[in-house]
Amino acid sequence: MSQTPVYQRVMLKLSGEALMGRRDYGLDTEMIGTIAQDIRAVVEMGAQVCVVIGGGNIFRGVSAAASGMDRSQADYMGMLATVMNALAMQAALEKAGVATRVQSAIPMASVCEPYIRRRAERHMEKGRVVIFAAGTGNPFFTTDTAAALRAVEMRCNALLKGTQVDGVYSADPRKNNEARRYDQLTYLDVLANDLAVMDAAAISLARENKLPIIVFNIHAPGAFAQVMRGEGLFTRISEQ
Repeated sequence: MSQTPVYQRVMLKLSGEALMGRRDYGLDTEMIGTIAQDIRAVVEMGAQVCVVIGGGNIFRGVSAAASGMDRSQADYMGMLATVMNALAMQAALEKAGVATRVQSAIPMASVCEPYIRRRAERHMEKGRVVIFAAGTGNPFFTTDTAAALRAVEMRCNALLKGTQVDGVYSADPRKNNEARRYDQLTYLDVLANDLAVMDAAAISLARENKLPIIVFNIHAPGAFAQVMRGEGLFTRISEQ
């Protein structure tokens, strides 16, 4: 079994829901610990890793806006939820022996570093996992878009999206037994068929910068390292 990573520097995008485990909301410390061990395995392979985590397990701005709250205000609340998730992941990674830094697009000096691109790159070059919090720092942009943006800024070789299923399907496989799984898609396939992978802004940004997107099941122990070796089940989204 090869231990050489296919990608030298990657962005790992996690939804807030990925941290819930079997809970209905909030954080499952056991699940966070499992993901931290998976990240550690990839770091030990010699790869450089940065992470963006959503905040849907704590607060979702779109839902709040739909219920009457001002969208911008709701999105800022969602950004703060991502900071909480980033700090939780940092604690789990440090417990696993992985050096980390959290950088926030919304400055909060008492809690973490502000986002500075060059500093983030230096951290990664030194083997630290950098967790980017607070999205892009602007309302109306999802953490999917934030992940694509930071991946391009960090000159990552790929964006790996950890989901609750082992790739991209034509429909939700948990609700539709006839859903078809794809091994390979183009950016235009995703946009034209409105596949629920990432929002259109994130897909377009990845397409413009020729950034491959790999979708895999983050809840399968060891799947992150498998994908980094080019093994296991996943869907690759690229130019062709």
